[in-house]
Amino acid sequence: MKLDLLCVGLTTLDVVGRPITDIPKDEGGRLIEQIACAPAGTAAGAACVAARLGLQVGLAGAIGDDLTGKFVRFALEEEGVDTRLLETLKGVPTSTTILPIDDKGRRPTLHAPGAGSVPPLTEKLLSEAPGVRCLHYGAIGAPTFDGGPGAELLKAAKAGGAEVTCDLIAPRPEAKEELKRILPYVDWFLPSADEARMLTGQDDLEAAAADFIAMGAKNCVIKDGGRGAVMAAGELRGRLPAFKIDVVDTTTCGDSFCAGFISAHLKGWGDFDALKFAAATAAMVAQGLATYGKLQGFEQVEAAINTLPIQEGEA
Repeated sequence: MKLDLLCVGLTTLDVVGRPITDIPKDEGGRLIEQIACAPAGTAAGAACVAARLGLQVGLAGAIGDDLTGKFVRFALEEEGVDTRLLETLKGVPTSTTILPIDDKGRRPTLHAPGAGSVPPLTEKLLSEAPGVRCLHYGAIGAPTFDGGPGAELLKAAKAGGAEVTCDLIAPRPEAKEELKRILPYVDWFLPSADEARMLTGQDDLEAAAADFIAMGAKNCVIKDGGRGAVMAAGELRGRLPAFKIDVVDTTTCGDSFCAGFISAHLKGWGDFDALKFAAATAAMVAQGLATYGKLQGFEQVEAAINTLPIQEGEA
C-alpha cells in the first residue's frame, strides 16, 4: 500500500510528568497528578499524530536494541505506524527525553541522546521515498543526513512526485548551511519562532520567513505558540491566529501542527484551511499530556475549528 506520509528523522521516547514546579531535595518525594510516555521527536511525534488523524504513515529513523526501543516500536505499531524503515541499532541506547511540565504547561527538556540522533540513510529508504505522497523531513542535524545525503533523499522524493515538508528541533547555527542544501526541495518549511530567529538573526518573523523563501523554500510558516503562526505561503501573508485553550502541556505541539497541516492538505483542503486545521490539531494536543494530549481523530479536530474560540491579540 502506498504511504500517504513518510516521516524521516528523530525518534525518541518522551517521559512527561505534571505539574512539577520544584524538585524535592535529597531523597524527598511528592505526589503529582500525571505521568505519561509516548514516542516523540520531529519524525516519530509527527508520525503518531498523523496516524491518529487517519493517514497511512511510515517512519524512517532509529531506536536502540534496549527495552525502551522495544516499547517505542510497540507503541508506534499500536497506533498503526509502519515501522519497516525504523532501524534498530545494536549496542546503542534509544534516545529518551524527560519533560517536567509546570502548572502553566511550560517544560524544560532533559534529553539523553541515542540512536534517534543518528538515523541511517539506507538504500531501502532511498528506494521507497519516491513512492510516497508526502515526505516530512526532520533529520537536520543528524550527521548521517547532513552534508548532502539528506538533500539527495529529498531530491529523489520530489522526482517521484512527493510533497516535501520540513521541521527542525534544537538546530545549531551550522544548520543554516544544511538548509541551503535542502530548502530548494521543500514545499513547506515549518520551523518554530525561536528557531527562525536564531537561524536568520531576524527579530521580525515575516522577515525571517522571507529569508527562508530566499534560501529556496517554496512556502514557509513559522509556528509561534499561543501567538499563532506567521505565513509566507503563496498569496498568504501575515499571522494565522491561535485557538484559545487552557494549556496543559506544549510537548509535541509543533510536531502536531505539522501533522495536522499535512493530513488536511493530503485530504484536499486549501492552504489556509489546512493551516487552521494544523492550529486546531496543536490545540487538541496542548490540552492533554505528551504526544497525543486530548487528540482523538480527524473529525474531532474538524469540529474544533468551528467551536474553539480564537486567541485575541498575542498570548
